[in-house]
Amino acid sequence: MQATALTRAAEPLAPLRALWLAALAAAFVLAQALGAHARAAPESFADLADQVSPAVVNITTSTTVAGRDGPGIVPEGSPFEDFFREFQDRGGPVPPRRSSALGSGFVISEDGFIVTNNHVIEGADEILVEFFEGFELEAEVVGTDPNTDIALLKVEPDEPLQYVSFGDSDTARVGEWVMAMGNPLGQGFSVSAGIVSARNRALSGTYDDYIQTDAAINRGNSGGPLFNMDGEVIGVNTAILSPDGGSIGIGFAMAANVVKGVVDQLQQYGETRRGWLGVRIQDVTPDIAEGIDGLDEARGALVTDVPEGPAREAGMESGDVILVFDGQEIEDTRQLVRIVGNSPVGKTVRVTVLRDGKTQKLAVTLGRRETAESAVPAAQPQEEAEPETLDLLGLTVSPITEELRGQLELSDQAQGLVVTDVDPTSEAYEKGLRAGDLIAEAGQEAVTTPAELEARIEETREAGRRSLLLLVRRAGEPRFLALSVDQEE
Repeated sequence: MQATALTRAAEPLAPLRALWLAALAAAFVLAQALGAHARAAPESFADLADQVSPAVVNITTSTTVAGRDGPGIVPEGSPFEDFFREFQDRGGPVPPRRSSALGSGFVISEDGFIVTNNHVIEGADEILVEFFEGFELEAEVVGTDPNTDIALLKVEPDEPLQYVSFGDSDTARVGEWVMAMGNPLGQGFSVSAGIVSARNRALSGTYDDYIQTDAAINRGNSGGPLFNMDGEVIGVNTAILSPDGGSIGIGFAMAANVVKGVVDQLQQYGETRRGWLGVRIQDVTPDIAEGIDGLDEARGALVTDVPEGPAREAGMESGDVILVFDGQEIEDTRQLVRIVGNSPVGKTVRVTVLRDGKTQKLAVTLGRRETAESAVPAAQPQEEAEPETLDLLGLTVSPITEELRGQLELSDQAQGLVVTDVDPTSEAYEKGLRAGDLIAEAGQEAVTTPAELEARIEETREAGRRSLLLLVRRAGEPRFLALSVDQEE
C-alpha cells in the first residue's frame, strides 16, 4: 500500500519528467555535435593554400668560399700529411668557389618587404627570391636580429606584390590547426599541416618565445610562415628537434608577436633598439622565497647585481625582487627580459620591488640594450677583514686576506667572506657552493666577518624562517641561493 501511494503521488509529474528527459537528450546530442565540430579536421586546406601561396617565397643564397693554398685536407702532424700534400700539389691551389643554400620567407607588404630567418641569409653575397608565380628578384638585407634569428629583406617589384599579415600569436591555443609553407629540402612551394603542440617554448635565446607544432618542418623550411586558419602568420618556422635532420613532428616557429616588434624596428632603423633596465637577475625558487621577508611564493625576478645604468640611477638595489614592471606582474626572469626588451628606449616605467619585506615603487627611464652590453658592475668600498675562520652550515669561511685576494684574483673592490672549504655531505655542497666562492651578503645584508654571518644565521632562526639567503659571487658573477638554518652545527 505504501508503494502504491508513492507511485500515484508521482504520476502527476510524469509529463514534466518526460519533457525534462527529452530536453536533456537534445542538449546531450547538441553538445556532442559541437564537440565533434571543434575536434574535426578542416575539410580541406586547399582554399587557405590558394589564398596565401602568392605571398610565400623560396630564397636561394650564394656565398663565396675561399680557396686553399696549403694542404688543409688533414690535420697538421698527421701521418698522412705528406701523402695529401703531394696529391694536392699535383692539382695546384684550390680556387675560391660558390656555395648555395636554400630557405623560405614571406612577403609582408606590397612594396616588397620580406621576412625570413637570419641564419638563412647570414654571410650571403647574393640573395635571390623566387615567387610562387615563377619570377625571381634579387633582394637586399634591410636588417637582421641574431637574437631572434629574424632578418628583413627588400625587393623592388615592378607591380604590387601579394602579401600576408601577422596574427596575434598570444591567442593561439594548444590543439588548434596550423599550416606551414616553404621550401623543404629544395622541393619548392610545399604545404604541411598540423596543430599547435605547445606554446612559450624556450630553446637557447634570451628572447625566445616559440610555438611548437607537429606540422612537417624540414631543412629549407626555415624562415617560412606558420599560418592559422584565418590565413594570418602566427609564427616563423625556425628550428626542428630531430636526431637525423628530418622532421619527427617537433618543430618550432618564433611567435609572431615577437617577430612583429623586431620587424617594425628593422624597417624603421635597420637594427633593433631594445629597452635596457640594467640589472642582473635570477629566478626566485621556493627555497629562496622562504628566505625573503614578505614573499609568500616563488615569483618575480631577484636582482643579483646593479651596475651603472638606469636601474641604479632609479635607486634599485641588489636583493630587490622585481614584482611588477610597467603594470605587468612578473612571474620569472624570462618574462621580465622579454617585457623589458620590447619596451621603447627612453620610456619611463614604474617598477614595483620588494625590499626588506615592503614594496617600493621606482621610476626607471630605460636605456638601450645594444649600447650597454659591456656595462661594468659597480665597485664597492673594501672593508677591513679579520683573519679568523669559522665553520657554519657546512662551510668554512674566512675574511678576505691579501693572500686570498691574490690566489682568487679578486679585485681591490671585492668584499665579503671567502669559502675556504665545503663539506661534501652538506646542503651547501649540494647547492653548488665550492671553495673559492665569495659570500657577499647574507639575509640581504653585507657580511665581511664570520661573526656577521653567524649573526645573520641567528637572526633568521629567531625570526622563525627556515632559510638564509646568500649572495654568492664566483669569478665576479653573482647569484643567490638559500641554505637551511635548521641543520645542526
